[in-house]
Amino acid sequence: MPNKKQTALPVQNIKPNDKFWSPIQKLIADVVIPFQEDVLRDKVPGVEKSHAIENIRIAAGKSEGEFYGMVFQDSDVAKWLEAVAYSLIVKPDSDLENRADEVIDLIAEAQEDDGYLNTFFILKEPEKKWQNLQESHELYCNGHMIEAAVAYKQATGKDNLLNVMRKNADLICNRFGKDKIRGYPGHQEIELALLRLYRITGEKMYLDTAKYFIDERGTEPEFFHHVEAPNRGWVRNPNFKEKDSKTYTQVHAPVREQDKAIGHAVRAVYMYTAMADLAAETDDEGLMEACRVLWDNVTKRQMYITGGVGATVFGEAFSLDYELPNDLIYGETCASIAMVFFARQMLEAEANGEYADNMEKQLYNGVLSGMHLDGRKFFYVNPLEVIPGVSGTLPEYKHVKPERPGWFNCACCPPNVSRLYMSLGQYAWGQNDKGIFAHTYLGGSAHFDTAGGIDVECESSYPWEGNIKYTVNPKQKKAQFFFAVHIPGWCKKWVVRVNGKEVTAEPDKGYIYLDNEWSAGDTVELELDMQVQRMYSNTNVRADAGCVALQRGPIVYCFEEVDNGNQLSALRLTREAEIKSRMINDDSLGNVVVLETDGKRMTLEDELYSDVPPKESPVALKAIPYYAWGNRKLGGMRVWLLE
Repeated sequence: MPNKKQTALPVQNIKPNDKFWSPIQKLIADVVIPFQEDVLRDKVPGVEKSHAIENIRIAAGKSEGEFYGMVFQDSDVAKWLEAVAYSLIVKPDSDLENRADEVIDLIAEAQEDDGYLNTFFILKEPEKKWQNLQESHELYCNGHMIEAAVAYKQATGKDNLLNVMRKNADLICNRFGKDKIRGYPGHQEIELALLRLYRITGEKMYLDTAKYFIDERGTEPEFFHHVEAPNRGWVRNPNFKEKDSKTYTQVHAPVREQDKAIGHAVRAVYMYTAMADLAAETDDEGLMEACRVLWDNVTKRQMYITGGVGATVFGEAFSLDYELPNDLIYGETCASIAMVFFARQMLEAEANGEYADNMEKQLYNGVLSGMHLDGRKFFYVNPLEVIPGVSGTLPEYKHVKPERPGWFNCACCPPNVSRLYMSLGQYAWGQNDKGIFAHTYLGGSAHFDTAGGIDVECESSYPWEGNIKYTVNPKQKKAQFFFAVHIPGWCKKWVVRVNGKEVTAEPDKGYIYLDNEWSAGDTVELELDMQVQRMYSNTNVRADAGCVALQRGPIVYCFEEVDNGNQLSALRLTREAEIKSRMINDDSLGNVVVLETDGKRMTLEDELYSDVPPKESPVALKAIPYYAWGNRKLGGMRVWLLE
């Protein structure tokens, strides 16, 4: 049996050349990252002011003024720097690198002598450092900056930011822990970062502190209120209710005892990611089993068909099992990004196609919908139904925007999208000492250290067509290793060929293991049947009762008024109707496959209620990929139609 524990490939080992993803990476490199830099420098008129880089300049003594923005404003710069790092690997740009280096120099000058780094507290509340871990995001901001430092070192070889953040991490590790000052973050993130820092430096203190933060969390559910709050005597948000805050921040129970996703969705899934990472790193089976239980609850009870998680605006949180309203959804873009992280860490612990399937679902749907196709507008909330005159207008629908804004005062999502998609390669591949794994079908090349070194070229027409070809080139003349190819859970029929000969092996937890002696030029070809699928929800999901959604390959589809006329709630999808797929080239949508079928429009005029059933009239229906909605005319949208 092949060893299924694995690690992701270093992002610098992967050179994407993919028909679908490479244009998106080019958009992010050429448009999104420069646009976001201009926003961070307050150079874009008409969008929410950021002031994030100016905060750092002031803290560094290079400018005068006052802190502006959220308490976690530094994290926007950190995520942008991480995106820049990955972008420099995909598309080297000396001017961009120089500008990033200048920002890093400012960060170094803003850092205090003991390693402390947070512009809000340096500039605005220096006497309140480390007093309010529950609300003040110090550890969260430091975590994102550590992740940026690791990525920048990997991308450029430069260790300026890494040295800054090692000093900061040393401060954190020397302050918090067993027999030190008790505490853990209100918003999880530092745990992920310390584990990454441990792997690049080998410094065990970082691993131990990450473990402490995870193990200590929830051991005393009243800690924030009964220990931390009395010691400081002040609160940042007086509306932060004690009863709700324990579940909101996932401190209601020790992490190994938590069996249901609850509270703020991004915080929760960042924590689950760190738990899975730590479990794999330390062979902690008890912690890994807790991750499996939480994974099942999220993906089988609390996830939308698009991958969105966090159903309620109240606390940006998970709701109840099966309570998944399409029009009141929260579905924060960052929460879907967090699910990609969680899936990747679960895959590293055990190769299970269920994790790869979910990672794919998020990448093609729940995350991608968060960015306008021009790269200059972004969604925080990703609804599955938009109602003209209601969404974004009525008080309870204010959070559901019918079009993507240019920026937000809480701008966590836009740079998060950038850093994810520019590091896409590390989610496509895995390796261990016995073989290599193809989790998604990313076109381009990848280098593996396995079996003395292996280069793999991938030609992919995914996700519009199911034809994928791998060419394997081991450095040795003959090399023995397995090549594990993922078969998506949505795919009912497939063919795998090695050097043109069909393979009859059945998938093992979603992977076909091709254990061969490989030579240069050997090929693996994969054909996936891309039939349109009618998708139905569990009958416990009230919002989707009697409805159907459409999916083709990994892509979930939606219906917009611009194609189907107004009042989408009056449309019906006929069960017997043939659904055809067609590639189009649209000025706003690009090259996409659309779905077309015959349906019905129901009409009941004048009366609010009637004993006469609505009139039926035939109508041609057209669906576009969900990620592309909102890129043309302002109007309604639905993923689920009544059947």
